[in-house]
Amino acid sequence: MYAGRVVTLILKDVAGSDGRRHRREIVEHVDAAAVVAVDAQERVLLVRQHRPAVGEDMVELPAGLVDAGETPAECALRELQEETGYTADSVDLLASYYSSAGFCTERVWVYLAVGLNAAGGTPHLDAGEELEVLWEPLDGLRERIRRAEIADAKTLVGLLAYLDRTSEARHAPAPDGPHST
Repeated sequence: MYAGRVVTLILKDVAGSDGRRHRREIVEHVDAAAVVAVDAQERVLLVRQHRPAVGEDMVELPAGLVDAGETPAECALRELQEETGYTADSVDLLASYYSSAGFCTERVWVYLAVGLNAAGGTPHLDAGEELEVLWEPLDGLRERIRRAEIADAKTLVGLLAYLDRTSEARHAPAPDGPHST
């Protein structure tokens, strides 16, 4: 039906449980990766950019589409550097999800940046890409999530997965030491 650079729209015939055939519209979408980058002061590195599809400026995690031959982890590292100028020694998977499994094949991979480095880098934005890099305190983002002020799905998933991981780490029992009974 339609094939573009990022999406392809297809019609797919599927069999229902009753044996009848049904036609479904499916969007084949390139996968994406996002990265949660947190500094020593518990500030999160974000970008603000205008999203024409929804007509709003959105505060989001650095993210982008996975290029052919690239892993989602490589994409996360690349997008972090391209959009913010920061690098990371590595990334650790926080979550992955389908953006809308009812009709779309896009899977989003969300990583935690490990070993964040300013390294004096500068962003390398794609043509037509305009964004503002900002740091937001983690506590402030918690409150913005509670007030439903974060509307971007990958950002919500990434921040909530990060908060869950850090909460688990704080509440984990201490390992048995040599003097335990």
